[in-house]
Amino acid sequence: PSNVAVIRCERYDSCASAVRDGLRLVPPGVRGRRVVLKPNLVEHSATAPINTNPQLIAAVADAMYAAGATTVVVADGPGHVRDSELLLSESGLRQRLAEIGRAQFVDLNFDDVRAVRTRGAFTSLTKIWLPNTILNADVIVSMPKVKTHHWAGVTLSLKNLFGVVPGSVYGWPKNILHWQGIDNSIAELAATLPIHYVIADGIDAMEGNGPLHGPTRHLGALVFADDAVAADATCCRLMGIDPFRVRHLVMAAPFGNLHSEAIVQRGEPIQALRQRFSLLSSFGHLSDLA
Repeated sequence: PSNVAVIRCERYDSCASAVRDGLRLVPPGVRGRRVVLKPNLVEHSATAPINTNPQLIAAVADAMYAAGATTVVVADGPGHVRDSELLLSESGLRQRLAEIGRAQFVDLNFDDVRAVRTRGAFTSLTKIWLPNTILNADVIVSMPKVKTHHWAGVTLSLKNLFGVVPGSVYGWPKNILHWQGIDNSIAELAATLPIHYVIADGIDAMEGNGPLHGPTRHLGALVFADDAVAADATCCRLMGIDPFRVRHLVMAAPFGNLHSEAIVQRGEPIQALRQRFSLLSSFGHLSDLA
Protein backbone atom coordinates (compact mmCIF):
# COMPACT_ATOMS: atom_id res chain seq x y z
CA PRO A 1 0.00 0.00 0.00
CA SER A 2 0.94 3.62 -0.55
CA ASN A 3 0.80 6.27 2.14
CA VAL A 4 -0.84 9.64 1.45
CA ALA A 5 -1.69 12.46 3.83
CA VAL A 6 -3.95 15.38 2.97
CA ILE A 7 -3.29 18.33 5.27
CA ARG A 8 -5.57 21.33 5.48
CA CYS A 9 -3.59 24.57 5.11
CA GLU A 10 -5.28 27.85 4.27
CA ARG A 11 -2.29 30.21 4.10
CA TYR A 12 1.34 30.06 3.08
CA ASP A 13 2.52 32.08 6.06
CA SER A 14 1.33 29.24 8.30
CA CYS A 15 2.47 26.33 6.12
CA ALA A 16 5.48 25.34 8.26
CA SER A 17 3.32 23.60 10.85
CA ALA A 18 1.32 21.88 8.11
CA VAL A 19 4.58 20.61 6.59
CA ARG A 20 5.63 19.17 9.93
CA ASP A 21 2.26 17.43 10.27
CA GLY A 22 2.53 15.95 6.79
CA LEU A 23 6.07 14.66 7.32
CA ARG A 24 5.01 13.12 10.61
CA LEU A 25 2.07 11.26 9.03
CA VAL A 26 4.09 10.11 6.01
CA PRO A 27 7.78 10.04 7.03
CA PRO A 28 10.10 10.84 4.11
CA GLY A 29 13.07 8.76 5.34
CA VAL A 30 15.74 11.40 4.74
CA ARG A 31 18.03 11.00 7.76
CA GLY A 32 21.64 10.87 6.61
CA ARG A 33 20.63 11.25 2.97
CA ARG A 34 21.05 13.79 0.17
CA VAL A 35 17.70 15.36 -0.70
CA VAL A 36 16.70 17.21 -3.86
CA LEU A 37 13.48 19.24 -3.82
CA LYS A 38 12.07 19.58 -7.33
CA PRO A 39 9.47 22.39 -7.32
CA ASN A 40 7.43 23.53 -10.31
CA LEU A 41 9.09 26.72 -11.58
CA VAL A 42 7.91 28.01 -14.96
CA GLU A 43 7.71 31.80 -15.12
CA HIS A 44 6.85 34.53 -12.65
CA SER A 45 3.42 36.09 -12.31
CA ALA A 46 2.34 38.44 -9.56
CA THR A 47 -1.27 37.24 -9.83
CA ALA A 48 -1.40 33.67 -11.18
CA PRO A 49 -0.43 30.63 -9.04
CA ILE A 50 1.96 29.22 -11.65
CA ASN A 51 4.88 28.15 -9.45
CA THR A 52 5.26 26.15 -6.26
CA ASN A 53 5.10 28.79 -3.55
CA PRO A 54 8.53 29.97 -2.25
CA GLN A 55 7.37 29.99 1.38
CA LEU A 56 6.37 26.36 1.07
CA ILE A 57 9.64 25.38 -0.62
CA ALA A 58 11.63 27.05 2.15
CA ALA A 59 9.50 25.46 4.88
CA VAL A 60 10.07 22.01 3.34
CA ALA A 61 13.82 22.57 3.01
CA ASP A 62 14.01 23.60 6.66
CA ALA A 63 11.91 20.60 7.72
CA MET A 64 14.09 18.19 5.73
CA TYR A 65 17.17 19.40 7.60
CA ALA A 66 15.26 19.02 10.85
CA ALA A 67 14.43 15.43 9.80
CA GLY A 68 18.14 14.67 9.47
CA ALA A 69 18.94 15.23 5.79
CA THR A 70 22.66 15.79 5.20
CA THR A 71 22.10 18.17 2.27
CA VAL A 72 19.01 19.78 0.77
CA VAL A 73 19.19 21.16 -2.75
CA VAL A 74 16.33 22.93 -4.53
CA ALA A 75 16.64 22.17 -8.23
CA ASP A 76 14.64 22.78 -11.37
CA GLY A 77 15.11 23.51 -15.05
CA PRO A 78 12.38 26.02 -15.94
CA GLY A 79 10.90 25.31 -19.34
CA HIS A 80 9.96 28.86 -20.30
CA VAL A 81 12.46 31.25 -18.70
CA ARG A 82 16.14 30.72 -19.50
CA ASP A 83 17.24 33.26 -16.89
CA SER A 84 16.63 31.30 -13.72
CA GLU A 85 18.30 33.96 -11.59
CA LEU A 86 15.63 36.42 -12.72
CA LEU A 87 12.90 33.92 -11.88
CA LEU A 88 14.39 33.25 -8.44
CA SER A 89 14.55 36.97 -7.75
CA GLU A 90 11.09 37.89 -9.06
CA SER A 91 9.37 34.99 -7.32
CA GLY A 92 11.06 35.63 -3.97
CA LEU A 93 12.55 32.13 -3.82
CA ARG A 94 16.12 33.41 -3.70
CA GLN A 95 15.35 35.45 -0.58
CA ARG A 96 13.51 32.56 1.08
CA LEU A 97 16.42 30.18 0.54
CA ALA A 98 18.88 32.78 1.80
CA GLU A 99 16.89 33.00 5.03
CA ILE A 100 17.44 29.28 5.57
CA GLY A 101 21.11 29.59 4.71
CA ARG A 102 21.72 25.91 4.03
CA ALA A 103 19.62 25.22 0.92
CA GLN A 104 21.20 26.05 -2.42
CA PHE A 105 19.51 26.24 -5.81
CA VAL A 106 20.76 24.33 -8.85
CA ASP A 107 19.61 25.23 -12.36
CA LEU A 108 19.08 21.83 -13.96
CA ASN A 109 19.04 23.39 -17.41
CA PHE A 110 22.80 23.95 -17.13
CA ASP A 111 23.90 21.19 -14.75
CA ASP A 112 26.46 18.54 -15.76
CA VAL A 113 24.63 15.63 -17.39
CA ARG A 114 25.03 11.99 -18.24
CA ALA A 115 23.05 9.60 -20.40
CA VAL A 116 20.57 7.21 -18.81
CA ARG A 117 18.79 4.41 -20.64
CA THR A 118 15.03 4.78 -20.70
CA ARG A 119 13.11 1.99 -19.03
CA GLY A 120 9.51 2.30 -20.09
CA ALA A 121 9.35 1.95 -23.89
CA PHE A 122 6.61 4.58 -23.93
CA THR A 123 8.59 6.69 -26.41
CA SER A 124 11.10 6.05 -29.18
CA LEU A 125 13.88 7.39 -26.94
CA THR A 126 16.41 4.78 -25.89
CA LYS A 127 18.36 7.14 -23.64
CA ILE A 128 17.92 10.55 -22.12
CA TRP A 129 20.50 12.99 -20.77
CA LEU A 130 19.76 13.90 -17.16
CA PRO A 131 21.42 16.25 -14.63
CA ASN A 132 23.93 14.82 -12.18
CA THR A 133 22.28 16.71 -9.31
CA ILE A 134 19.18 14.57 -9.83
CA LEU A 135 20.99 11.31 -10.55
CA ASN A 136 23.24 11.66 -7.47
CA ALA A 137 20.36 12.37 -5.06
CA ASP A 138 19.35 9.79 -2.47
CA VAL A 139 15.81 11.19 -2.18
CA ILE A 140 13.98 13.07 -4.95
CA VAL A 141 11.00 15.05 -3.69
CA SER A 142 8.58 16.28 -6.35
CA MET A 143 6.84 19.48 -5.25
CA PRO A 144 4.27 20.30 -7.95
CA LYS A 145 1.73 23.09 -8.00
CA VAL A 146 -1.73 21.55 -8.29
CA LYS A 147 -2.99 22.71 -11.70
CA THR A 148 -5.05 21.69 -14.67
CA HIS A 149 -3.18 21.51 -17.96
CA HIS A 150 -4.35 22.37 -21.46
CA TRP A 151 -2.53 19.40 -23.03
CA ALA A 152 -2.19 16.79 -20.27
CA GLY A 153 -5.41 17.42 -18.33
CA VAL A 154 -3.54 17.88 -15.06
CA THR A 155 0.03 18.72 -14.13
CA LEU A 156 1.07 17.16 -10.84
CA SER A 157 4.08 15.28 -9.46
CA LEU A 158 4.72 13.13 -12.55
CA LYS A 159 4.38 15.95 -15.08
CA ASN A 160 6.70 17.94 -12.81
CA LEU A 161 9.56 15.70 -13.99
CA PHE A 162 9.64 17.63 -17.28
CA GLY A 163 11.71 20.18 -15.35
CA VAL A 164 14.60 17.74 -14.85
CA VAL A 165 15.19 17.49 -18.61
CA PRO A 166 18.04 19.95 -19.31
CA GLY A 167 17.32 22.83 -21.64
CA SER A 168 21.00 23.08 -22.54
CA VAL A 169 20.66 19.69 -24.23
CA TYR A 170 17.06 19.67 -25.41
CA GLY A 171 16.19 23.35 -25.74
CA TRP A 172 13.20 25.32 -24.50
CA PRO A 173 10.45 24.34 -23.83
CA LYS A 174 11.88 20.78 -23.88
CA ASN A 175 10.43 20.13 -27.33
CA ILE A 176 11.71 16.57 -27.52
CA LEU A 177 9.17 15.61 -24.88
CA HIS A 178 6.35 17.24 -26.81
CA TRP A 179 7.39 15.53 -30.05
CA GLN A 180 7.24 12.16 -28.32
CA GLY A 181 3.77 12.94 -26.96
CA ILE A 182 3.28 14.55 -23.57
CA ASP A 183 1.52 11.59 -21.97
CA ASN A 184 4.11 9.19 -23.38
CA SER A 185 6.96 11.33 -22.08
CA ILE A 186 5.42 11.64 -18.61
CA ALA A 187 5.17 7.86 -18.37
CA GLU A 188 8.71 7.41 -19.76
CA LEU A 189 10.17 9.73 -17.14
CA ALA A 190 8.15 8.02 -14.40
CA ALA A 191 9.65 4.68 -15.43
CA THR A 192 13.20 5.98 -15.80
CA LEU A 193 13.51 8.35 -12.83
CA PRO A 194 11.47 7.26 -9.81
CA ILE A 195 10.16 9.94 -7.46
CA HIS A 196 10.68 8.97 -3.83
CA TYR A 197 8.36 11.45 -2.14
CA VAL A 198 5.75 14.08 -3.05
CA ILE A 199 4.64 17.32 -1.44
CA ALA A 200 1.99 18.91 -3.66
CA ASP A 201 1.14 22.60 -3.28
CA GLY A 202 -2.64 22.86 -3.39
CA ILE A 203 -3.08 25.84 -1.09
CA ASP A 204 -3.66 28.13 -4.07
CA ALA A 205 -4.15 25.93 -7.13
CA MET A 206 -5.08 26.63 -10.76
CA GLU A 207 -8.10 25.50 -12.75
CA GLY A 208 -9.30 25.99 -16.31
CA ASN A 209 -6.66 26.96 -18.86
CA GLY A 210 -3.62 25.81 -16.89
CA PRO A 211 -0.70 25.61 -16.43
CA LEU A 212 -0.20 29.36 -17.04
CA HIS A 213 -3.42 31.20 -17.74
CA GLY A 214 -6.11 29.66 -15.55
CA PRO A 215 -7.74 31.38 -12.59
CA THR A 216 -6.80 30.66 -9.00
CA ARG A 217 -8.73 27.99 -7.14
CA HIS A 218 -8.14 28.11 -3.40
CA LEU A 219 -8.03 24.44 -2.43
CA GLY A 220 -6.40 24.95 0.97
CA ALA A 221 -4.56 21.64 0.98
CA LEU A 222 -1.10 20.08 0.91
CA VAL A 223 -0.67 16.47 -0.21
CA PHE A 224 2.19 14.30 1.11
CA ALA A 225 2.92 10.85 -0.31
CA ASP A 226 5.55 8.15 -0.67
CA ASP A 227 4.15 7.18 -4.09
CA ALA A 228 3.89 9.68 -6.96
CA VAL A 229 1.07 7.83 -8.73
CA ALA A 230 -0.97 7.70 -5.51
CA ALA A 231 -0.20 11.37 -4.85
CA ASP A 232 -1.44 12.41 -8.29
CA ALA A 233 -4.52 10.21 -7.99
CA THR A 234 -5.32 11.85 -4.65
CA CYS A 235 -4.81 15.35 -6.08
CA CYS A 236 -7.15 14.46 -8.94
CA ARG A 237 -9.82 13.33 -6.51
CA LEU A 238 -9.44 16.60 -4.59
CA MET A 239 -9.99 18.43 -7.92
CA GLY A 240 -13.14 16.48 -8.77
CA ILE A 241 -11.28 14.55 -11.47
CA ASP A 242 -11.39 10.79 -12.02
CA PRO A 243 -7.72 9.69 -12.11
CA PHE A 244 -8.63 6.69 -14.27
CA ARG A 245 -9.57 9.12 -17.05
CA VAL A 246 -6.17 10.87 -17.03
CA ARG A 247 -4.20 9.12 -19.76
CA HIS A 248 -0.68 9.55 -18.38
CA LEU A 249 -1.76 8.36 -14.93
CA VAL A 250 -3.20 5.17 -16.37
CA MET A 251 0.04 4.67 -18.34
CA ALA A 252 2.10 5.20 -15.17
CA ALA A 253 -0.12 2.98 -13.02
CA PRO A 254 2.43 0.10 -12.98
CA PHE A 255 4.80 2.35 -11.01
CA GLY A 256 2.45 3.08 -8.11
CA ASN A 257 -1.07 2.75 -6.78
CA LEU A 258 -3.94 4.39 -8.61
CA HIS A 259 -6.75 2.58 -6.80
CA SER A 260 -7.97 4.19 -3.58
CA GLU A 261 -8.18 0.73 -2.00
CA ALA A 262 -4.39 0.48 -2.18
CA ILE A 263 -3.80 3.91 -0.61
CA VAL A 264 -3.59 4.41 3.14
CA GLN A 265 -5.28 7.80 3.55
CA ARG A 266 -4.15 9.95 6.47
CA GLY A 267 -4.92 13.48 7.59
CA GLU A 268 -8.09 15.05 6.23
CA PRO A 269 -10.53 12.85 4.33
CA ILE A 270 -10.67 13.75 0.66
CA GLN A 271 -14.38 14.47 0.93
CA ALA A 272 -13.70 17.25 3.45
CA LEU A 273 -11.62 19.29 0.99
CA ARG A 274 -12.72 18.10 -2.45
CA GLN A 275 -13.79 20.77 -4.91
CA ARG A 276 -14.84 20.72 -8.54
CA PHE A 277 -12.21 22.39 -10.69
CA SER A 278 -13.32 23.94 -13.96
CA LEU A 279 -11.91 22.16 -17.01
CA LEU A 280 -11.39 23.11 -20.62
CA SER A 281 -14.10 21.58 -22.82
CA SER A 282 -11.51 19.27 -24.38
CA PHE A 283 -10.97 17.72 -20.93
CA GLY A 284 -14.55 17.74 -19.66
CA HIS A 285 -14.51 13.94 -19.76
CA LEU A 286 -12.01 13.91 -16.87
CA SER A 287 -14.65 15.04 -14.37
CA ASP A 288 -15.73 12.38 -11.91
CA LEU A 289 -19.30 13.37 -12.83
CA ALA A 290 -18.82 12.77 -16.56
